[in-house]
Amino acid sequence: MKSVTVSIDVPQTPEQVYDFLDIMAHHERFTDHYLTNWRYSGPGRGIGSCATVTAALGGTTTDVTVEVVEADPPRRIAERNISAAGRRLAHGTYTIEPLRTGGSQVSFTYAWTRTPLADRLLAPVVRAATRRANRTVLRRLATELARHASP
Repeated sequence: MKSVTVSIDVPQTPEQVYDFLDIMAHHERFTDHYLTNWRYSGPGRGIGSCATVTAALGGTTTDVTVEVVEADPPRRIAERNISAAGRRLAHGTYTIEPLRTGGSQVSFTYAWTRTPLADRLLAPVVRAATRRANRTVLRRLATELARHASP
């Protein structure tokens, strides 16, 4: 399946955005509209930080294990996502680029590596639901970054 990318501009520097995203527990704050029941393992930040969550998207629920597998401060964090009893494998990548006017552009790309047959048959619907959910994620991330940066 083709990947899905969404982006948002925020006033925080790439370093501020990266430092916030690097802490796995912070992700619960801006994804809990469809990812619930967070269970953490591994270090709290960086490569190896991990969470297992319950994802409710498109009328279905499944447990997803999210693990940070790559980090390139302050511009990139890549996660591996395993769900559907191992039948679905995907990667979520946050890319943080400085804006010429100040602040940062935060992009999130979700790319499927392996998908169950039902996902492939419903690819346009799955991609649309993923895009909608991830647009909401980035809007909520912007709100959380503003809260986190305020005294």
